[in-house]
Formats: sequence, structure tokens, C-alpha cells
Amino acid sequence: MAEGNKCNIPIKLGDFSVIDTEFASIRERFDAEMRKMEEEMAKFRSELMNREANFFETSSSSTSTQSNAGNTALSQRPKQNYVSDINSPLIQEDGDNKVLKLRFDVSQYTPEEIVVKTIDNKLLVHAKHEEKSDTKSVYREYNREFLLPKGVAPESIRSSLSKDGVLTVDAPLPPSLTAAETLIPIAHH
Repeated sequence: MAEGNKCNIPIKLGDFSVIDTEFASIRERFDAEMRKMEEEMAKFRSELMNREANFFETSSSSTSTQSNAGNTALSQRPKQNYVSDINSPLIQEDGDNKVLKLRFDVSQYTPEEIVVKTIDNKLLVHAKHEEKSDTKSVYREYNREFLLPKGVAPESIRSSLSKDGVLTVDAPLPPSLTAAETLIPIAHH
């Protein structure tokens, strides 16, 4: 099988704990995500109630027309990809730039057993542990694949392994993905 462009990503060992460094902001991020979810649920509930009210107010012949219009509106709504959504919890601010930050629990593996690499636009994390003795055999394997957003440069990806076994992979996002806000001029007639 022919493979695409490969890039091995070195793992930087750190004398830090992800739990210690991240605990301070976990509560704020959790609360912010809960607020977003509650807002989305309120919007959904409102849309559902409006649709239900419209359904019962109209006659059966016009009900099917409105029902189809409602389905069209739903199907025209853009599907969100959690990576392309710049407000994703996987995407964090890094100064003026944004970084895709992925974490993997590889605490059951030694640093020598872990490989992080890219093939084309896929990030691959692989770890393998084998141990054999006269009385037992142990075999563990860990595989994760993550599709990277378009434009992420494999050579810019960094990874680090905390002392508590959490592998963090940082992939700087290209400026085209981070430019989420564009001012549109208003023409006055």
C-alpha cells in the first residue's frame, strides 16, 4: 500500500502534570461550554415549540407544506464540524494564533513505546507494549487517528508527554482557519 507524506513528530518529555497546569481553567471552560449547550437547547426547544404550534394551527393540507418547509430549513442549516468550528473546546488561543490541542491518555506506556506521526492530513498516535515472562504475557496497543484541518503544517506540530502520562499534541492552525471574523460593509441607499 502506498502511503502519503510521512512526518514523525518528536515527543518532548516534561516534568509537569497536566492536571496541575490545567485545573485552574477547567471550571471556567466547563461553565462556558454548559452555557453554550443551554443556549443551543433553548433555541432548539423554541424552534420545536414553534413548529408544533404551526402544525396544530393549520389545516392538514397546509400542514404538509409547512412541514416540508421546516425540513428544508433544517437541511439547509450548515453542518458543524467540531474542528472547523473555531469555538471548539479543542481549539485554544495562543497569543494572536489558534492551536488545535489534543490530549491522549498513554499512561500505560513508556515514552519509547509511543509514536506520534502524520500521514498526509491525518495525525496518528500509536503505542505498543509487550512483556513476556515464563508465567505471563502482556500485550497492549493504543491507536488513535485524527483528521487534521486543511492547511495544518505537519512540521509545526509539537507533542509533549507529562509525568502523569498525558500526551498533548499542539497543531497551530493556519491563518485562513483562524480568521473567523470579517466585517462586512453596509451600503446605504
